[in-house]
Amino acid sequence: MSTALPSQQPVDLIENRTLFARHAAELSIYDTFAPARDVPLRADELLYCAMTQGRKRMHGPHPAHDFLPHQSYVLAPGEQVLIDFPEATLQRPTRCLTIAVERERLRRLCDRLDRHAPLPRGLGTWQTVHRHSWHGHHSEATQGLLERIAGSFLQADADNDLVLDHGVDELLGRLLRQQGREFLLACAAAEPDHDPFSAVLDHIERHLAQPLDIERLCRLSCMSRTRFYARFAALLGCTPNAYLLERRLRRAAALLDRGMAVTRVAYEVGFQSPSHFSRRFQARYGIAPSRYRAHAAPSLPG
Repeated sequence: MSTALPSQQPVDLIENRTLFARHAAELSIYDTFAPARDVPLRADELLYCAMTQGRKRMHGPHPAHDFLPHQSYVLAPGEQVLIDFPEATLQRPTRCLTIAVERERLRRLCDRLDRHAPLPRGLGTWQTVHRHSWHGHHSEATQGLLERIAGSFLQADADNDLVLDHGVDELLGRLLRQQGREFLLACAAAEPDHDPFSAVLDHIERHLAQPLDIERLCRLSCMSRTRFYARFAALLGCTPNAYLLERRLRRAAALLDRGMAVTRVAYEVGFQSPSHFSRRFQARYGIAPSRYRAHAAPSLPG
């Protein structure tokens, strides 16, 4: 994402903030122009963060991890993380976009999801999904949405408040769905027989390198084909094939983090050719798998 700001000398070298406020939300762009360690970030309301340039190292209540472009970080209200900036320079600052969202707005969206796409019985409500900080890669569609939201702040457009209002709701919906997927996957891994849908997700996860067997998934879910597709879309926000592709790419990123060769990773997660895998991976993460692996290499043992 390219976010153009007025040319000016930074007031602060560490987390220099440019604030854009509208009635619907508050967007900030933070530029850091020098290396730094243990810079605190605290959220009074839910804080959505997206990297647009450079690399941060996040730590605090969780193990340290890199925060890179095409990744999202959600800081829950009342929580705090510490940030390191190992590579920031005046010529190449580290840049992050944040959107602060009032809890009441999130509560209303969770209520809507609970009415129209409830979680499987016994797993609670959507209100429970967002209570902790969360970090992960976001999709190409979410990347495009972020660019539109940033543009609504930066452009003098008569409809920018309307664009922003709808954009923030869509962004929150995407985040909740993504967090919900992680939550459902954790439940399926811990207790695959808890309910039919846990069995479905567990089966997909254990057979990522194989084509989807829709008939088998319908039997596991105890649903007809039509009802299965409708329930899957309502709960996970995508088709089964789109979900399989996302999980394959997530598994691929984990294998590349461990230093596995790109060609081997492609076949390991079920792609028919390394070139097809590379195109899909770059579209999802904004970086070629070879470059992703090279970036992870310094932290690998040996």
